[in-house]
Amino acid sequence: MRAVTTLSVVVLASAGIGHAVVASLDAGIARIDAFKDMKNRPRAGHGMNLLLVGTDGRDKISEQDRRAYRLGGQPCHCTDTMMIVHISEDRERATVVSLPRDSYAEMPAHTDMNSGRRHGPHPVRLNAAYAEGGPQLTIRTVENMTHVKIDHYLEVDFTSFMKTVDVLGGVKVCTPTPLRDAYTGLDLGPGTHTLLGGQALQYVRARHIDGASDLGRMKRQQRFLAALLERTTSSGVLLNPMRFRDVTRAVLGSVRADEGFGTDELLDLGRAMRDFSPSSSEFATVPIGQLNYQVKGIGSTLKWDPAKADELFRALRDDKPLAGERPHRDPARTAVPVEVAPDTIRVQVANGSGTVGLARRVDAALAATGFATTRLPVTAPVRVPRTVISYDPRWDRSARSLAAALPGSELRAVPGQGPLLKVTAGADFADVRKVRKVRFDDPARPEQNVVRGNEVAC
Repeated sequence: MRAVTTLSVVVLASAGIGHAVVASLDAGIARIDAFKDMKNRPRAGHGMNLLLVGTDGRDKISEQDRRAYRLGGQPCHCTDTMMIVHISEDRERATVVSLPRDSYAEMPAHTDMNSGRRHGPHPVRLNAAYAEGGPQLTIRTVENMTHVKIDHYLEVDFTSFMKTVDVLGGVKVCTPTPLRDAYTGLDLGPGTHTLLGGQALQYVRARHIDGASDLGRMKRQQRFLAALLERTTSSGVLLNPMRFRDVTRAVLGSVRADEGFGTDELLDLGRAMRDFSPSSSEFATVPIGQLNYQVKGIGSTLKWDPAKADELFRALRDDKPLAGERPHRDPARTAVPVEVAPDTIRVQVANGSGTVGLARRVDAALAATGFATTRLPVTAPVRVPRTVISYDPRWDRSARSLAAALPGSELRAVPGQGPLLKVTAGADFADVRKVRKVRFDDPARPEQNVVRGNEVAC
């Protein structure tokens, strides 16, 4: 999860601001010899691979924030989130692959860094590698599982994440349905929200919103990372040396990096990535073959689909896009992935704005996007400042798909309404976004789990 912070720091610190500025920032990063004495490693591929690790460190967080954002308890000193970020050799594409923390893993032989005892190979959950052997064992375990050579290691904690979001002025996220998690205290209504550090931390930590648990959380983390990149690249930080310096100084104190990732690497990356944007990023999760793979002495794990996972990691080694070459498009014209095909969703449009002809315009736009509108718009009995989608809870997946086409709209459950969804167009209506149906429930198909950053932004 905190890995989202690290990538933002990489983008910020690689803006090509100048050697002196970047060198001063580089001096503030804690270093670790993450690759010491490592042997029998995978062959290097094309491009650059960074292992981004988020730990549950919270030593620098105030008691007030601990209580407000439910960060109590003892940290497990393990990896809460892990991502491989592949930067293409031409520096025109970034691919982010989330590695579920509960993945079944074969730990290589090693010496426990806490007890000093020698251990032979044994099965574990992936996030246990850090607790037993720190960054070195984590890298070895990931390389053994993926056959992808890791070039650099970056690690962040809760504090770094919160500082990054705060100093950027918050990050915008959107949700068509309420997001509530009693464990983290997250409580967001439908619509668009600008989250500051503490609330953003709740958003990316939440695992108890739905039945998807950690897999659902990783989807939200990827969405947040896309939004964070959009905020970073559109806010002028990369073009303003003073603001750039202030932002990066605020967060680098909680970052640890391998000894080889220094000033020259940051500058080289920055010169190549000046035009980096959410549309040049893509996000995926390792394909899962078995969701509840039981292991004696460990319990439930996630077992990767060997063929599909190998296909995904081969693409990284060969420096190829995960879903094939796709043209970079204007985000406003890119079809947003949804769960339900629009032509199966019946929609009645009403004008709740007082603007003459708005209902006809919304009806026509939704029909052009593929929704089965009645083509008989009506006038709402009351005016509404914000577009509302009324739906029967039995058709909640259809409602979420319709909400994706109407950014910023409010979802309102009406039990007994039936299959017809009702849209009351408010004064805030701007446009209808194109949508396309994809399957979100098949973790074994990587080509259906890959999205570009601009496809998951609000």
